[in-house]
Amino acid sequence: MPVISRDLRYPGTPPCLEVVQDALAALWREAPQVDGADRMSFETALVEIVGNVVEHARRSDGQPVDVHMRIAVHDDRLEARMEDDGAPSGVDPGTAVLPADDLAESGRGLALAAAVADLEHVRWAGRNVWTVVRRRT
Repeated sequence: MPVISRDLRYPGTPPCLEVVQDALAALWREAPQVDGADRMSFETALVEIVGNVVEHARRSDGQPVDVHMRIAVHDDRLEARMEDDGAPSGVDPGTAVLPADDLAESGRGLALAAAVADLEHVRWAGRNVWTVVRRRT
């Protein structure tokens, strides 16, 4: 199967969540062979990361970041690479854990994303780069 992908550019503001979900819906129409559980897990992870970018990422002037994302369906995995021009985030997805308080209203997104997909965050060439990978079952 050839790689099926979408490239997106958008400001890191709340409407971008809908842009990402619309792009995923179009991708699933082109790749109906992707298992529903893989779709749901990948989408959950990606939306949690995008939500964190919307909520926390800002450029040095305080404005929302500009985001470039590539989402792809490969034979063996679903993958998204997202870059933003924000200040360094200092986030390490490898240390994400669910809050001890079951009623906590924040602090779950990164841990939830890490539970259903492989996450990586690096700072490269002045940009935050997130990679989200879900191995296909």
